[in-house]
Amino acid sequence: MYRPLLATLAISLLSISAGPVSADTLRVPETPKETFSITLPGRGMTMEQVEKRFGVPEEKNKAIGIPPITTWLYDKFTVYFEDRYVIHAVFHKPE
Repeated sequence: MYRPLLATLAISLLSISAGPVSADTLRVPETPKETFSITLPGRGMTMEQVEKRFGVPEEKNKAIGIPPITTWLYDKFTVYFEDRYVIHAVFHKPE
C-alpha cells in the first residue's frame, strides 16, 4: 500500500541529493518594433461610404458564395463585404 509512495519519495530524495542543477539560457535578440498608423473602413460601412471616404479601390473582386462576399483591394489594405456592408478590413504588412 505504501510502496508506490515510498518509491516516489526515494526517487525525489535521490534527485535532490544528486547535486546542483544547471540550465542553459537561450537569449533571443529583440527585433525593433515597427510602428505605423492606418485608418481602415469600419464594420457596417456601405460600399458607397467606403468608396467616398477611401476612393476607388485598385481592384474589385466579384461576390462569391452565399452570403455573397466581395473583396476590394486598396494599396495598403483589403476590405471584405457581405452583401454591401463591411464585415472586415485588414491592412497589408509594410515590407
